[in-house]
Amino acid sequence: MKGYSIPKIRSPVFLVFSIVICLTAGFLGSLVTITSAGSWYDQLTKPWFNPPSYVFGPVWTILYILIAIALYLVWVEGFEKREVKLAAGLFAIQLILNTGWSFAFFGLESPLFGFIEILVLWLFISATIWAFWIVRKEAALLMVPYLAWVTFATVLTYSIMVLNS
Repeated sequence: MKGYSIPKIRSPVFLVFSIVICLTAGFLGSLVTITSAGSWYDQLTKPWFNPPSYVFGPVWTILYILIAIALYLVWVEGFEKREVKLAAGLFAIQLILNTGWSFAFFGLESPLFGFIEILVLWLFISATIWAFWIVRKEAALLMVPYLAWVTFATVLTYSIMVLNS
């Protein structure tokens, strides 16, 4: 694109730290995500559009890296700025909620709690994108695939909840 340049990495430490934070959230959620044969999840009735289990790991890894880069792009704009603090705070809340979904859905074995939790997560991701847009538009755009996937996951969670009520 004309007029667009890839930003320089101002602080590799911040970039690595952002990636570690996001991948750690994913790892924590995976501790309770059990989908193997004979598991509670395996026994659930799932909709026709439920992806195979092997899709989730790579997709989430890519998404966590994208949102980590988005966090980094906002962070390096200066944490002393009020809008950066707000954006980072919203990001932290949505990341905690992201991990919480695994505990609500898989840990509690509750599609209902998973659905309620993912609705709140969706709202906080949307608010984070809005806050990122104010600070750094590229960061907001990096969050869009994540919102799209969580939108899909919301429909999937709802469908599993309905099919297993």
